Amino acid sequence: MGGAVSAGEDNDELIDNLKEAQYIRTELVEQAFRAIDRADYYLEEFKDNAYKDLAWKHGNIHLSAPCIYSEVMEALDLQPGLSFLNLGSGTGYLSSMVGLILGPFGVNHGVELHSDVIEYAKQKLDFFIKTSDSFDKFEFCEPSFVIGNCLEISPDCTQYDRVYCGAGVQKEHEDYMKNLLKVGGILVMPLEEKLTKITRTGPSAWETKKILAVSFAPLIQPNHSDSGKSRLVHLPPVAVRSLQDLARIAIRGTIKKIIQQEALGRAGNGLRSPPRFKRRRVRRRRMETIVFLDKEVFASRISSPSDDNNNNSEDMEDERQEEEEEKPSELKPDPPVNFLREKVLSLPLPDPLKYYLLYYREK
Repeated sequence: MGGAVSAGEDNDELIDNLKEAQYIRTELVEQAFRAIDRADYYLEEFKDNAYKDLAWKHGNIHLSAPCIYSEVMEALDLQPGLSFLNLGSGTGYLSSMVGLILGPFGVNHGVELHSDVIEYAKQKLDFFIKTSDSFDKFEFCEPSFVIGNCLEISPDCTQYDRVYCGAGVQKEHEDYMKNLLKVGGILVMPLEEKLTKITRTGPSAWETKKILAVSFAPLIQPNHSDSGKSRLVHLPPVAVRSLQDLARIAIRGTIKKIIQQEALGRAGNGLRSPPRFKRRRVRRRRMETIVFLDKEVFASRISSPSDDNNNNSEDMEDERQEEEEEKPSELKPDPPVNFLREKVLSLPLPDPLKYYLLYYREK
């Protein structure tokens, strides 16, 4: 499903289309979508379809349409420090975008039925952390994935601030899903062919809002073992950050503040940031007037006498403006500079400590 917006040529153009169609409405969600290239979660032979607003499935690997993910992200109303549970976490694409917003003190857990998909998600997560140009712009809440059926979560598990289910939920499982939420929490799931947002306003009080019509494959019912007992899914414990991790977060945060102050100082001295190169836009030229005379067709521009003197100069001016707008697009922009990485590498520290501060990133 999907197809609500036009296909893009790259990830940024896809996000532009989602914004224009009002599927992405907030800056936090936009930043998360731009930071993670959707094509990175496709198998190589299918990447040509990555920027289409369509779902993709290959074996057990599945991605929902971009318009669905953007509606889900907006409905979850994510904030730094919250806890998030992704039921049917799949490739980890959504969990990684959520992690960019939750920050280092959030909780980011996923439950996935298929072990091969969990392995795929871990590979994609490792690739994002080690190679993405945008990783250092955020403090990341890394997802943790566990295998199992999300309808068999242990009843003694902790409750979450935000929960999303990526498969169709039958009415009989609605209360089960609600009980995974803390008071004040938000649950988003496909319920009776509608993407539904449920807010827990009290111990036994709920507010329900239908977002849009959707079509999801239904949740797979638990397959009990021969003994008749269910295989309980135990979610990861909410771990306390190590002193080493806290030091890395604090140091990176301090360096980022220094970089921002230096940037403000340069701006105050009249130095401007380098121009951003815009995509070439297709300009529609003026259509000629079609005139029918005695069954013959002529193409000509019909103008009033007052326009005759200005036509040539206006046409030349239009052509000149078009050429000026097109020139920058033919120049390739310089690759983005990772100021955090440059600053860390310039510090008088042992190399292993520098690499630790950079999460051992390859780029």
